[in-house]
Amino acid sequence: MTEQRIALVTGANQGIGYALVEELAQRMNPEDLVLLTGRNPERVAAAAARVEGKARVEGRVLDVTDGDAVRRLAAELGVVDIVVSNAVGPLEPGATPVEQVDEFVDVANLGAQYMLRAFGPILRPGGRLIVVASSLGTLEQLPENLWGRFDGASLEDVEKVVEEWRTAVHDGTAQTQGWPEWINLPSKVAQVAAVRAVAAERRERDLAESTLVASVCPGLVDTRASRPWFDDFSQAKSPADAVVPIADLVLADHVDPAQYGELIRDGQVLAWKPSAPR
Repeated sequence: MTEQRIALVTGANQGIGYALVEELAQRMNPEDLVLLTGRNPERVAAAAARVEGKARVEGRVLDVTDGDAVRRLAAELGVVDIVVSNAVGPLEPGATPVEQVDEFVDVANLGAQYMLRAFGPILRPGGRLIVVASSLGTLEQLPENLWGRFDGASLEDVEKVVEEWRTAVHDGTAQTQGWPEWINLPSKVAQVAAVRAVAAERRERDLAESTLVASVCPGLVDTRASRPWFDDFSQAKSPADAVVPIADLVLADHVDPAQYGELIRDGQVLAWKPSAPR
C-alpha cells in the first residue's frame, strides 16, 4: 500500500487556493488527503464540498494570523508532505496604506512566517514547502539602499524589517526611508526573503532528501483580489490554468537544485536581484 501523503493549502476558499486544491485532488492518489483551509467555517465547508477529485479533501478552519492556531494544526498533523501558503489579505486601490497595512501584512507576511516556522520542522523528506508570492517580490522593486535589509537576512531579520516598515507606514516616515507607497511591493519582497532565509538554513539536508522550499509566482490571474488593480485582463490566466505549473512543481519526482529557495514562475527561476548594478 502506498503511504498516504498530506497536502495543505491556506487561503483556499476561492481563487488560486481553491483551484490548487482541485488540481491536487485530481492528481494525487485516493489514499492521499488534501486539506482546504480558510478562516470562515461556512466558506471552508462549502468550498471543500465542491471539490471533485481522486484524493480525499477535508476543510479545516485556519486563521494564518493566529500563530497558536497554526502551531496547533501542525502539532495535530505531526507530518505533512505538501504545504502551500497562499493566504493574502485584502488590498483596495481607494484605501490609504495606513488603513490597509496591518491586515495585509498580518495575513501575507506574518501568516507566511507562521507557516514556515510551524510546518517546516514537520515536512516529510521529499516534501514541498511553498509560499505563493509574486514577481513583485524581487529586490529590484525596492530602492537599492534597502536591498541589504533583505538580502542574506535570517528569518528573524526579515520579521524585524517587516515590523519596522509597518511602523514607518503608520508614523508617516516610510516614503522618506525609501519604501514604495504601494504596500504590496515591500510585502512581496519580504515574503520571498522569508522563504530564502528558511531555505538557506535547510538547503544541504533538503536537497539530499529531494525536499523543496521555494516561493512561486502564478503570474497575472483573473481573481477577485486582482480585478481592482488592472484594466486589461486579456492576457490573464484563469485560476485553474495558473495553478498547473505550481502543481507540476510540488508533485515532481525530483527537485532541481537551481530552483531550491528561489522564486519560480512557470517553472523558471526569477532573479532575486539584478545581475548588473542599476
